[in-house]
Amino acid sequence: MNTNRFLKTITPYMFLLPALLIFGFALFYPVLYGFSLSFFKWALRDIYNKKPVFVGIKNYIDVIRSTNFQTSLRVTTVFIFTTLVAEFLVGLGLALLVEKGIKGLRIFRTIFILPIMIAPVVVGIVWRYLYNPNYGLINYILGAVGIKPIMWLSNPKTAMLSIIITDIWQWTPFVFLLLLGGLQTVPDDILEASVVDGANYFQRLVYVKLPVIKPILAITIVLRLIDAMRALVVMYIMTFGGPGLSTEVLSLHIYKTAFLSQRLGKASAISVFLILYMLIVSLVVLKIFKTERR
Repeated sequence: MNTNRFLKTITPYMFLLPALLIFGFALFYPVLYGFSLSFFKWALRDIYNKKPVFVGIKNYIDVIRSTNFQTSLRVTTVFIFTTLVAEFLVGLGLALLVEKGIKGLRIFRTIFILPIMIAPVVVGIVWRYLYNPNYGLINYILGAVGIKPIMWLSNPKTAMLSIIITDIWQWTPFVFLLLLGGLQTVPDDILEASVVDGANYFQRLVYVKLPVIKPILAITIVLRLIDAMRALVVMYIMTFGGPGLSTEVLSLHIYKTAFLSQRLGKASAISVFLILYMLIVSLVVLKIFKTERR
């Protein structure tokens, strides 16, 4: 009897086991291999005729001392938190506007989420043309109101702003959809009770709605954090990290170190720092939004 119960219990997991093994291998093997490679000196050109040379933690020391890495870390931090705050505020505002349903909501939602469906390569190309100082649509509109053309992607002061605007345009719909789904799950009886207690709209938002959807807020922010840290394609196409290092985030810095400088060991060490950075920031966010279970 106990044997039959045991077999019934493990049978669903046995069906999932092949997929879990493949997923685990595809996920953990590259991470572990990259971590081991970070202790070696190995150039991409030596992949067939030379063996990696063990250098210990030298790659990590070089990375920490590198001014390029420090600049990329600062650029990444600015990019992540600026886009996250803007996307959260805009997405939340739009979700609050349509949470109770408006006429044409389905059409609006379909059109609004189109940027998410566009490939990052296409996004980068389109926005690069929009920012073109000579024939770009943005400068054309500015010129129509008497503003001189702006060198959006050639000026260090505006290049990061241009990238941030592009990211907000593409990923605010993602935040909007998650927050809208969360707001629509808030029980009506709680909102009605708060109205009876005399709470105004702002108080209902701060003390009722947002606390109820805390888990969704945490998941939304963590997902966008992780995705923003991995941002590469749009910046590669629009600026390639320039001008100078003004838009070179860590993911692009890893690419340049691995494939342009051909220092695979150092690139792996930077990747380890990126993973740790991603893990620490995600844990801090989850700690902030930690909810008590009753």
